Amino acid sequence: MALKTFVKLNSVTNLTDARYGAGMYVNLLGFNLNETSENYVNPAQFQEITGWVSGVDFVGEFTHHNSPDLLEKLKAYPSITWIEYDRLEELQALAATDYSLIYKVALAEIRHIESEVAGLLSESNIVLHIFSEEETLAPRDLEVVTALAQNCKVILGTGITESNILDLIDQSGIYGISLSGGEEIKPGLKDMNELADILEKLETED
Repeated sequence: MALKTFVKLNSVTNLTDARYGAGMYVNLLGFNLNETSENYVNPAQFQEITGWVSGVDFVGEFTHHNSPDLLEKLKAYPSITWIEYDRLEELQALAATDYSLIYKVALAEIRHIESEVAGLLSESNIVLHIFSEEETLAPRDLEVVTALAQNCKVILGTGITESNILDLIDQSGIYGISLSGGEEIKPGLKDMNELADILEKLETED
């Protein structure tokens, strides 16, 4: 079993999401490493969660507001192999490291990203992650996403539903998608319906 596209599960905070994502063959589990965030996962929590899953890579999610020393911070998370950050210049400086890189950008900003920047991302092998608090994707924004996807690897994290996911990945040419889990009702118990519906649409036989 596999998925039809690359999938990142954002800001995992509990074992339920981690085990479900790994079991559904997502590619990446993201962990928020910003200490001021309510979704922050400390090294002990990270080890407790990831010690129970396999077959998936782990992403350290950072924002510039915390001005972290990324490499120093990641020493406490040795099994993380990807870095996601919202500042391109700092990411480019990490291109010589062994980490795979993701540049996270808000949907409202993508119209200002020039094709040259998308080409630069491709040359640096940096994945572009487009996110939004909005649940829908306007036609104009989809056009911009599609254009960017012709020049670099794009992970889309907005406007994704069970009903549109297959057409979206086929028509836009995006590299993959990102999805979010949520808080547990109590340890081991969650409503996984929305996440499950989308991932099950992506299932395919090897």
